[in-house]
Amino acid sequence: MASGKTAVVNKKRCVACGACENQCPKAAIKVYYGCYAAVTEDNCVGCGMCLKICPAGSISLKER
Repeated sequence: MASGKTAVVNKKRCVACGACENQCPKAAIKVYYGCYAAVTEDNCVGCGMCLKICPAGSISLKER
């Protein structure tokens, strides 16, 4: 069940640690090329688990 929100990654702050990718229950977030994470909005349910686990604070939630 998707909420009215989706995760967004600030690529400049992302340290590509993979914590968000491992935490996401819907596999909506993936680390690319060891450089940054990106969200597939169609898969994101807006649960905020990635936001809570991100050590760099690079993830936020926005309205869809």
